[in-house]
Amino acid sequence: MSTLDVRQNVIDWLDDNYHFGEAESLIKTDDASFLDHGILDSLGFVQLVLHLEKTFDMRIDRAQLSRANFDSLAKIVAYVTSHKERHG
Repeated sequence: MSTLDVRQNVIDWLDDNYHFGEAESLIKTDDASFLDHGILDSLGFVQLVLHLEKTFDMRIDRAQLSRANFDSLAKIVAYVTSHKERHG
């Protein structure tokens, strides 16, 4: 699983569930804050975390659910790929 695969999966999920094909254009840059730019609200983050756990067969420690790990596309991709490397 590459970082590009994870990135595309998150964008596809956003398109399917929130932004109807407009997610990538709304995000602008991979470092843009999802909360500050209205990409996702708190309920959306919960749904995204559940999607990531199911799709990538991983368990995300609830203590790590923070803006530092999940508030941008770049942070989400880094978290998921790093987690998968550490935990197989």
